[in-house]
Amino acid sequence: MLNRRSSVAARRHAPIALIEVDRAITDLRRGGLVVIRGPDASILVQAAEAITPDSFARFSMLAGGRPLLAITQHRAAALNLAEAPREPAGTMLLSLPAETDARFLRYLADPAELALIAKTRLAAKGVRPGEAAEAAVELAKLARLLPAALTARLGRRDAAALARREGLLSLAAADILGYEAAAAVSLRRVAEARVPLEGAEETQIVAFRPSDGGVEHLAILIGNPDPAVPVLTRLHSECFTGDLLGSLRCDCGEQLRGAIREIARAGGGVLLYMAQEGRGIGLVNKLRAYQLQDSGFDTVDANEQLGFDADERLYLPAAEMLRQLRFLRVRLLTNNPEKVAALNRCGIAVVERVPHVFPANGHNERYLRTKATRSGHLL
Repeated sequence: MLNRRSSVAARRHAPIALIEVDRAITDLRRGGLVVIRGPDASILVQAAEAITPDSFARFSMLAGGRPLLAITQHRAAALNLAEAPREPAGTMLLSLPAETDARFLRYLADPAELALIAKTRLAAKGVRPGEAAEAAVELAKLARLLPAALTARLGRRDAAALARREGLLSLAAADILGYEAAAAVSLRRVAEARVPLEGAEETQIVAFRPSDGGVEHLAILIGNPDPAVPVLTRLHSECFTGDLLGSLRCDCGEQLRGAIREIARAGGGVLLYMAQEGRGIGLVNKLRAYQLQDSGFDTVDANEQLGFDADERLYLPAAEMLRQLRFLRVRLLTNNPEKVAALNRCGIAVVERVPHVFPANGHNERYLRTKATRSGHLL
């Protein structure tokens, strides 16, 4: 699969490229169409999740031929169209049967459309994807939609003319594939304030925002940590259900509050609160994954049934925040060896892994077991 997380490529992206991708994300979320320009082809794109009978009719008319559906290899495996891939998974293009309609497309994208599984025989054939198709699926992920996109190949002149005539945003595939890394290295401090916390009254929160005005990440500085020595650090991905509501399905709330207590006891450190809900798939998709878990899938399988990798998080934003805070060596509060490896790859030296384990509560035993047996967490 194309490397969409290259920090080197990201540094070559101008701010305008980030803004164009951000605009395309908005267009996709509201059911709009965009044109993606790749080195091999230009394509017309709409998120499969947003397709309606009317929009599908319009798409087919503008496409001038039979559309293709871009999905991940994980979703293709769930539909028995491919072998289960190793992560990170690539993209497949499916040719669609003549009788395809909007509901059939939603079935292909969404495991919640279970009623169609027994009634529909999938007559689809795999087609080799290009960079533009990879970018179409990535754009759907960035929009926190299901990772599936209706696509149609266009000639270069036709693509430019169509975009002008229909008022569609046209953007480069490379800008989409490099967006997350480019946004990470563009992070800047935009606000900070003293916020006394229970058990950690000497606390300051610093907000970081990418240059396109996208989602902010937060650094919670406890005490007065010294950048000259390895700083006790926790990377915490936001969890609305666990952190705010106290959900018992996960251990996130306990990990968040426990990390604050532990850092305060140590005399200071930093907790990075990252806007990467549901291991990077977003809150709505996390709720979809919960529904699948209730029907028998574990955490990893549920994400893959939806078409996502088991973990879609990116650690470059955390590394960039630590660099700007001058914390280049850390003692990392985590049970996840991948966090240690990822920070090291991003140029932050993890000198020690500090265990961060909490007991099961009667509702999250399977969740914790999956973390240990399938995600390699040291519990």
